Amino acid sequence: MSEPTVAEAVERIYGSLQADNADIDVHIATLKAALAREGVREAVFDPARLVQNNRSGRKLMQAYFRQRGVTVKYSGS
Repeated sequence: MSEPTVAEAVERIYGSLQADNADIDVHIATLKAALAREGVREAVFDPARLVQNNRSGRKLMQAYFRQRGVTVKYSGS
Protein backbone atom coordinates (compact mmCIF):
# COMPACT_ATOMS: atom_id res chain seq x y z
CA MET A 1 0.00 0.00 0.00
CA SER A 2 1.40 3.37 -0.98
CA GLU A 3 1.64 6.36 1.30
CA PRO A 4 -1.21 8.89 0.91
CA THR A 5 -0.63 12.17 -0.89
CA VAL A 6 -1.29 15.55 0.71
CA ALA A 7 -4.61 15.78 -1.18
CA GLU A 8 -5.70 12.34 0.07
CA ALA A 9 -4.70 13.22 3.65
CA VAL A 10 -6.66 16.49 3.46
CA GLU A 11 -9.73 14.57 2.21
CA ARG A 12 -9.43 12.20 5.17
CA ILE A 13 -9.33 15.19 7.52
CA TYR A 14 -12.50 16.62 5.93
CA GLY A 15 -14.17 13.24 6.55
CA SER A 16 -12.94 13.18 10.13
CA LEU A 17 -14.24 16.70 10.76
CA GLN A 18 -17.65 15.66 9.42
CA ALA A 19 -17.57 12.61 11.75
CA ASP A 20 -17.14 14.72 14.90
CA ASN A 21 -13.31 14.62 14.76
CA ALA A 22 -13.04 10.81 14.73
CA ASP A 23 -9.33 9.81 14.54
CA ILE A 24 -8.33 13.41 13.80
CA ASP A 25 -4.90 13.05 15.42
CA VAL A 26 -4.10 10.02 13.23
CA HIS A 27 -5.11 11.93 10.12
CA ILE A 28 -3.06 14.97 11.16
CA ALA A 29 0.00 12.73 11.60
CA THR A 30 -0.62 11.25 8.14
CA LEU A 31 -0.93 14.75 6.69
CA LYS A 32 2.29 15.85 8.40
CA ALA A 33 4.17 12.88 6.91
CA ALA A 34 2.70 13.55 3.44
CA LEU A 35 3.71 17.22 3.64
CA ALA A 36 7.28 16.21 4.53
CA ARG A 37 7.45 13.65 1.69
CA GLU A 38 6.20 16.13 -0.89
CA GLY A 39 8.29 19.02 0.45
CA VAL A 40 5.24 21.21 1.09
CA ARG A 41 5.28 23.62 4.03
CA GLU A 42 1.54 24.08 4.65
CA ALA A 43 -1.79 22.37 4.13
CA VAL A 44 -4.51 24.30 2.31
CA PHE A 45 -8.13 23.76 3.28
CA ASP A 46 -11.35 25.00 1.69
CA PRO A 47 -13.24 26.90 4.42
CA ALA A 48 -16.58 26.08 2.77
CA ARG A 49 -16.03 22.39 3.59
CA LEU A 50 -15.39 22.97 7.30
CA VAL A 51 -17.99 22.16 9.91
CA GLN A 52 -17.44 25.51 11.65
CA ASN A 53 -16.78 27.97 8.88
CA ASN A 54 -16.46 31.06 11.01
CA ARG A 55 -13.40 32.95 12.14
CA SER A 56 -13.32 31.32 15.54
CA GLY A 57 -13.64 27.80 14.07
CA ARG A 58 -10.89 28.43 11.52
CA LYS A 59 -8.53 29.89 14.15
CA LEU A 60 -9.21 26.96 16.49
CA MET A 61 -8.40 24.50 13.70
CA GLN A 62 -5.18 26.38 12.86
CA ALA A 63 -4.10 26.35 16.51
CA TYR A 64 -4.89 22.64 16.97
CA PHE A 65 -2.97 21.66 13.84
CA ARG A 66 -0.08 24.00 14.70
CA GLN A 67 0.32 22.22 18.07
CA ARG A 68 0.81 19.04 16.07
CA GLY A 69 3.35 20.58 13.70
CA VAL A 70 1.14 21.36 10.67
CA THR A 71 0.63 24.86 9.28
CA VAL A 72 -2.90 25.42 7.97
CA LYS A 73 -3.91 27.98 5.35
CA TYR A 74 -7.32 28.49 3.78
CA SER A 75 -8.00 28.82 0.09
CA GLY A 76 -9.11 32.31 -0.84
CA SER A 77 -7.19 33.93 2.02
